[in-house]
Amino acid sequence: NGEKFSPADSEHSALFQCMQGLPPGALRRIILTASGGAFRDFELAEMQRMAEQEPEKLHAKATTHPNWDMGAKITCDSATLMNKALEVIEAHYLYGTSYDNIDVVIHPQSIIHSMVETADSSVLAQLGWPDMRLPILYTMSWPQRVNCSEQTWPRLDFIKMGDLTFKEPDVNKYPSLTMGYAAGRFGGTMTGVFSAANEQAVAMFLEKKIGYFDIYKTIDMAMEAHKNDLILDPSLDDIVACDLWARQNVLDNVNAGKLSAKVPA
Repeated sequence: NGEKFSPADSEHSALFQCMQGLPPGALRRIILTASGGAFRDFELAEMQRMAEQEPEKLHAKATTHPNWDMGAKITCDSATLMNKALEVIEAHYLYGTSYDNIDVVIHPQSIIHSMVETADSSVLAQLGWPDMRLPILYTMSWPQRVNCSEQTWPRLDFIKMGDLTFKEPDVNKYPSLTMGYAAGRFGGTMTGVFSAANEQAVAMFLEKKIGYFDIYKTIDMAMEAHKNDLILDPSLDDIVACDLWARQNVLDNVNAGKLSAKVPA
């Protein structure tokens, strides 16, 4: 309806801030940073061993974030990197960027909140301590900047900050990224199914009704089942209906005993 809005999520706020003043056609690539979540320093084989032998420990680890203090659901999404897969889809719709030009990089320190590459190969980044107050403030003050005291929150100290490191995400450990890009490229109602199936799966994981790796399995099963019913130009009613269908699909697959992973006691 022509109304303006600005993003409050830290990564999309970072992108939005970096894009201020860019002329049309200047944006080449979006680079979303990810902390890597609870399992960033774990090998896939160790996680699989834990899933088989210590499901309680895996469950506890998945709901503990190394950098951010968040609720259980988003902390779990960070562990699976599902939050980043959803942010890829959001970036596509918010900024009109092709999925081929949206990258994800693991950045354990969570100091760079995201970056944009311009047509001349310059890279602009937004930096700050991992604190949601700044992006929330900016979404309310844009296009102005509010003067904040040192007491409000500490200014970024490059000496205290130390090293900034980056690495490529392991798509075998984080299949959510592959599924997220696939859902985005399918388009239409597939992205809604992807998101809703994840919400239902994570809720059941937190309730200790399914195992950690079942989160990925149930989402993949829902997406596969939805292919023949995909609506490329959905109405709001279509989106709501597909959301409800995806949640029920996850429930039905769990209740039908189609998953075999061990669950925490």
